[in-house]
Amino acid sequence: MEFTTIMCMRKISMDRETKETKISIQLDLDGEGISEINTGIPFFDHLLVLFAKHSYINLSIFAKGDLEVDDHHTVEDIGICLGQAIKKALGDKKGIKRYASILLPMDEALVSVAVDISGRPFLSYKVDPDRKQVKEFEIELVKEFLIALVNNTGITLHIEQRAGENTHHILEAVFKGLARVIDLSTQIRTTNPKNIPSSKGIL
Repeated sequence: MEFTTIMCMRKISMDRETKETKISIQLDLDGEGISEINTGIPFFDHLLVLFAKHSYINLSIFAKGDLEVDDHHTVEDIGICLGQAIKKALGDKKGIKRYASILLPMDEALVSVAVDISGRPFLSYKVDPDRKQVKEFEIELVKEFLIALVNNTGITLHIEQRAGENTHHILEAVFKGLARVIDLSTQIRTTNPKNIPSSKGIL
């Protein structure tokens, strides 16, 4: 496996290559929501564009994976890379707000999302749409992506579907909600910006 990282401020550029995938990510936590996404999986591209737009993260992801086998390796490895990129871009986490939660509506769908940038990875995912696929995209891969993201960012993440009938709407609400809490929790406080928000003095 080949892995390289270039970092500046809260911007980062990363490349990761295995026998199954080759992924390049550029990320700016303090961006405008501009994205360029090409994973080879159209519906997943759509979800990642939504994540970038509503988190105000400038995000570029290019992935080449063994899609002839399955989408699983590509989706999971993007979760790994995105999680590592966010963690590295946060640095020592001085001044961040740390916590955020939101109740995100998308038409008839309603999803709650809460995050703690705690350094302790944990995922509670209570989302169960009626459909198992959107076109060729398998819905169970969303959870695999989130597991990889949580483990590699080191965050506690709770996601729960409160309402919803349309699978597309439910998953859009999940990614928009995730985007909003990542944006809110990673913002730097204007007061005491050098403080680490933990009684332990470390996150």
